[in-house]
Amino acid sequence: PKFLLLDEPSAGLSPKFQGEVFKTIRDINNAGTPILMVEQNAKQALRIASRGYILVDGQNRLDDTGGKLLANKEVAEMFLGGGKAA
Repeated sequence: PKFLLLDEPSAGLSPKFQGEVFKTIRDINNAGTPILMVEQNAKQALRIASRGYILVDGQNRLDDTGGKLLANKEVAEMFLGGGKAA
């Protein structure tokens, strides 16, 4: 495809299969296909995201690279279950 849109690709999957799905997503992206993904599993999504957007009540609250959002203390406290994100 020229572009891949994914909505909650890890929903309902065991951790093993979530890992496989995210590996496949990375492989597809690394092969040159742009991907737009909506995902509740913020840690996994931000680990592979080149760009991330944090939405709160339908509004963009924060955006940055996936790595910077993963390391952001506010993001960690609000969405990643604690003060240390990674």
